[in-house]
Amino acid sequence: MPCEWRFLDTGAFSALPTAVLEMAKASGLALVGGAAGNDALAASTRGTGELIRAALDGGARRIIIGLGGSATTDGGLGAVDEVGDDPRLRNVELLAACDVTTAFVDAASVFGPQKGATADDVATLTRRLETVAEHYRERFSLDVTDLVGAGAAGGLGGGLAALGATLRSGFDLVADLLGLDEAIARADLVLTGEGRLDATSFAGKVVGKVAERTEPRTPICCVVGVATEDAREMVPRMTILSLVERYGPDRAMHETVQLVEEIFSSFLQHWTGSR
Repeated sequence: MPCEWRFLDTGAFSALPTAVLEMAKASGLALVGGAAGNDALAASTRGTGELIRAALDGGARRIIIGLGGSATTDGGLGAVDEVGDDPRLRNVELLAACDVTTAFVDAASVFGPQKGATADDVATLTRRLETVAEHYRERFSLDVTDLVGAGAAGGLGGGLAALGATLRSGFDLVADLLGLDEAIARADLVLTGEGRLDATSFAGKVVGKVAERTEPRTPICCVVGVATEDAREMVPRMTILSLVERYGPDRAMHETVQLVEEIFSSFLQHWTGSR
């Protein structure tokens, strides 16, 4: 089936023709109807390799690949087998965007069950990942078992690393592409958001990352569904606007976009802060 991908506006982001791919578009769990419809042992990243090849055919010199939402635990071998011998890869910058630190051989035990893998399947997949890791050592002289985040997307992170990709925090990569730091430096107020704001929001998620990059002298506001008390205490300077507190859970769930606009507009009408 056709898969969407795109070229970035290279004039804004890079002098290199830059393609952005999402592995879930070709090898994603949603494509097979979730865990119940997935064959955890047969699911392959070959389609992701085909997307990479399409980007190469289109003239990409930099390829950014989003890792997440995968149906696969093949260690990226399907993608590697599809495109690994293409000489054009030597002249292309590969960037893999991921926000997990899972080790390569742990991908099956950590993520397998949510992809429909049984306990026996997890054991089989783990042994297969160990075999794939050895294959990468022999073929590419790279030990993916030592690479942080190589287990992302069922080990696709390790497979792409074997092809020469750099594994990057998804947030940091997007922030750099968009010039987030420069935008924050110019801002009088920074706005971010989260469905449920809790302690985990400050452990690598967008809200925490935005807060880290925002100087104490720049006000920051977070529109959320709900917020726990411990989260409120983690960044005391952050103004938290809760849809559930203001409008109740039913409206917050079913009128989210409208209420986000309304609650923030109301906040701005009374906000007098500036840098």
